[in-house]
Amino acid sequence: MDLLTFIILVIILCVVLFLVYYFFRGAKGDLSLARPVESRVDEYLDRRFQQMVEEWELVSRPRLQNFKEQNFKEIESNEARLAELKKYEAGMQTTLTSLETRLDTLEKELARKGSAKK
Repeated sequence: MDLLTFIILVIILCVVLFLVYYFFRGAKGDLSLARPVESRVDEYLDRRFQQMVEEWELVSRPRLQNFKEQNFKEIESNEARLAELKKYEAGMQTTLTSLETRLDTLEKELARKGSAKK
């Protein structure tokens, strides 16, 4: 084995060792060599899950279910009131349209009578 081959082998060995170190750097859980990326992502999510829940202001299912149980009747009554208000709004829109039509008619009649008197 000559010197050039030895240097190439040392460089390849250093690169392989660096890649193995980089792969396992910061690893605390079980990393799978069969699925290295997925296992690293799973480990990252496991370590930072609580922080992400707090950061994104997420709610767990039991807390959500508890909220629904406590506030279901109030939410349902608010939705019923909202439906009534929407019906009232639709009725008011119809009335307003009718009044605007009548006002336009009266303005036209007044304009006609005003031009007839002159």
